[in-house]
Amino acid sequence: MKFALTATIAYALAAADAFSIHPGRQLGTSPVPTNLMQSTGRKYHASRLHMSDFGSESDFESAMPEKPELSFQERMAEAATTFIADIESRLVEGVSAPSEMEDLRVARDAGADAGELALKIYVLLIEQGMLYDSDPDTGGLAYTNFDIKANLDVPEVKQEFAYLYKYGMGLIAKEVVDIDLIKEVVKTRLIERTGLSPEDFDSWLGY
Repeated sequence: MKFALTATIAYALAAADAFSIHPGRQLGTSPVPTNLMQSTGRKYHASRLHMSDFGSESDFESAMPEKPELSFQERMAEAATTFIADIESRLVEGVSAPSEMEDLRVARDAGADAGELALKIYVLLIEQGMLYDSDPDTGGLAYTNFDIKANLDVPEVKQEFAYLYKYGMGLIAKEVVDIDLIKEVVKTRLIERTGLSPEDFDSWLGY
């Protein structure tokens, strides 16, 4: 099994100043990449374009109107759209998206506030990582059968949970989402999946 987290929520990360790009990590019987940029299995290539290809610097600047700055609310909505599109594009044939993705879509379309969108993005991030494998070559998402409780001694499992836990704590620290809401998400979607008590979960992560 391989956990799969994506980096498609970059707008939300920058907006809250409490997030960071996380291109996806993988766990399982096959080798686990230690470099996070390798973990989606996607190929990243440097651009071969140069500024000289576009003419003079002044020509380039005049051809590119200044992009208006988005509000925090707009950035969160855009982050939701980007995250949804990424998941939809990676689902392999016969695999359905988690219900949490539709929850996020409905909230975005209804004009939910930034805090609600951030919370739903966090929930979807967790569920994507817990429910799907990511193909190391294509980045495609398929259902997983990985036994979390039986593999708590695997370092990468702990790292994955630690990342998701700290992500939630970052939302609290920046006052993006109410602490009680994050605590409930952590309890039901992270801690309960390990079979540990909250106290043992903290000890397991080194707190």
